[in-house]
Amino acid sequence: MNKKGFLIISIMGFIVLFASVALHAGSDVPAEIKMQNDYEHEKEIVTFTHQKHVEAYKLGCGDCHHDENNKPLSDLKAGDPVKKCIECHSKPGEAPKEEKDKWKKEKLKKAEKDKLARQWHAEAIHDNCQSCHKDYNKKNKTKAAPTTCVKCHPKKES
Repeated sequence: MNKKGFLIISIMGFIVLFASVALHAGSDVPAEIKMQNDYEHEKEIVTFTHQKHVEAYKLGCGDCHHDENNKPLSDLKAGDPVKKCIECHSKPGEAPKEEKDKWKKEKLKKAEKDKLARQWHAEAIHDNCQSCHKDYNKKNKTKAAPTTCVKCHPKKES
């Protein structure tokens, strides 16, 4: 092989090497994510098994991540930057009972109440996770996907 051929093959090899390293580095997503934010939580923090949901349950990014109109962000790829839930669902905790009572008194439809409730961080998380888990359980005739507080929130240590 002549010097020119060797040079071209070497350059191509470096390009492939660096491209694969960059691709891998951009796709690292933690296997587990603590669903914690900067406000006091009444219950213990949920550990979300991100890798398990992607690999075992074959969920795509858009199954959880959505835009401001609640449309799935299906074009996301592993490693793409995403906002934390709290950035849009910015009211800490759950919707106050007084607020829910007001919506009931105003005879708002369920869809409108749900939309208002999702302003609160915990309400949005619960809605997203529980609705998916309920659908999974119904589809698979099981109760394997947790839908109650104690199944997701481990007991707080004293």
